[in-house]
Amino acid sequence: MELRVIEKTDTELSIEIAGEDHTFMNVLKGALLEADGVEAATYDVNPEQSGGQTEPILTVKTEDDVDALDALETGADRVMEKADDFRTAFEAAA
Repeated sequence: MELRVIEKTDTELSIEIAGEDHTFMNVLKGALLEADGVEAATYDVNPEQSGGQTEPILTVKTEDDVDALDALETGADRVMEKADDFRTAFEAAA
């Protein structure tokens, strides 16, 4: 996974997440949408509509008092928590 910031302001972030597909991007987007202060989170991987772009680009928009990069960190933390919870539940069921 490689990250490249495309555009950043205090309340908006567009970042390319190379090497990932819909599976990871949907999980991350969902975690971001659950985070306080996130107004919108979406991603695009459609090369035909994006001028040949094939790597996913995540876009996050936040409320004025929430930094978009901090929101991404919160979303990533939520993904890790969910993965840990799943592992614990799986091990208990096995």
